[in-house]
Amino acid sequence: MEKEIVFVLLDEFADWEAAFLAPALCSGVMPGRPGSYAVKYMSPDGESVRSIGGLRATPDYDASALPESCAGLILVGGMQWESAAARRIAPLAGEALKRGILVGAICNAVSFMAANGLLNSVRHTGNTVEMLKQWGGANYTGDALYEERQAVRDGNVVTANGTGYLEFTRECLLALKADTPDRIEASYKFNKYGFCRQ
Repeated sequence: MEKEIVFVLLDEFADWEAAFLAPALCSGVMPGRPGSYAVKYMSPDGESVRSIGGLRATPDYDASALPESCAGLILVGGMQWESAAARRIAPLAGEALKRGILVGAICNAVSFMAANGLLNSVRHTGNTVEMLKQWGGANYTGDALYEERQAVRDGNVVTANGTGYLEFTRECLLALKADTPDRIEASYKFNKYGFCRQ
């Protein structure tokens, strides 16, 4: 059974936050190298969703269950992580953590993790610690583990702020052992700096 990385998309998802990670998993981190995983998409009800940039995506799954072949659950940021639809994702994120499956969250999806008490025992980052406290309320007690960085990986949890999508990609690829650390770092530097450093 091919291992799958499942990307969770809500309406008004942030197109760019998965734009480097998904292709690297499907097609390899370096040109001409094979991908390591199948990439699938999930929305809360299995219906199509539209990104902030107007891209319409038709998911493979709804949020009724975590697929058996799932090796990673990626919560793509966006504007609807405080919605009723988002609440359907919380049990899946909790199940993934219990199963030792990678859970990656970026931007507002990190705040969603805080609101559901999923960051209290791991080092993490997010848009700001103040935002995590605001969203998390009494469910968020992990502020001492907050790090002001673009992305943080702790065990099978990767978090990033909304501008850390390349660092998020790198940390998820490393956690998933999608290629060698050297190649993953080379891919990160190429996407970060291009052919010329300014």
